[in-house]
Amino acid sequence: MSDTEFFKIYGPWAIIAGGSEGVGSAFADRLAKQGFKLLLIARKPGPLEETAVEIRRKYATEVRTLALDLTAPDAAVRILAAVAGCETGLLIYNAGADSSFKYFLDRPLDESERMVMLNVMTPMRLVRHLAVAMGERRRGGFILCSSLAGLAGTPGNGIYSAAKAFIDTFAEMAWFELGQRGIDVLCALFPLVRTPAMERLGLKFDGEIKGADPGDIADEVLASIKKGPVLHAGGSTERGMRLRGMPRDKAVRTMVGVTDSVQE
Repeated sequence: MSDTEFFKIYGPWAIIAGGSEGVGSAFADRLAKQGFKLLLIARKPGPLEETAVEIRRKYATEVRTLALDLTAPDAAVRILAAVAGCETGLLIYNAGADSSFKYFLDRPLDESERMVMLNVMTPMRLVRHLAVAMGERRRGGFILCSSLAGLAGTPGNGIYSAAKAFIDTFAEMAWFELGQRGIDVLCALFPLVRTPAMERLGLKFDGEIKGADPGDIADEVLASIKKGPVLHAGGSTERGMRLRGMPRDKAVRTMVGVTDSVQE
């Protein structure tokens, strides 16, 4: 699909939740280059504004920012208010990372509830509201970013993996139902990616763990939006399908090994 065709289907406005760094900022760069106007959302205002300034400088397009905690009960309402009157044709929900490894009973309950709000309630509400106008126009799209962690219960990241499993199956349903209205839906399952969020977790990308490049992931995902409902990005198809097909006890034990390797 050419850039012109992409813009015609999914423009002129795009919302990127988690748009200040990593894959999110790569999405912003690619879309702005095509002429999209952007609403970038992230919790920390500093990195968010830095990304917005750079995008405006490079592409002279309109970039709005919204410093927002996506776990807030009114997060979706505030996002929709920020693009009121704008023709929004694309939502990329690239938020939802877990910033720590803790067993379920070692986490405060409100921490687990915030993870559910971040990965389940807020994206579900945004899709529900934005899809109405997209359906009337018979064009538009949703990219919901997920993780291989959602393919099996992940000790140490249990609520995160469960919430990503919701995103996976929600996207599959939406791909079919919203597809009847001309709307494209893609769930993009990410492998380990070299992002600041992963570095804050303590990962070192100078040894055996290389991680995927954020720009490469963004390019692959955008090119695959019409190939939904699910993309195993970054060459992770074999790993993903293997996890899906394992006996569930073996799948969970495999994820224990992944968690332990990340924490070392």
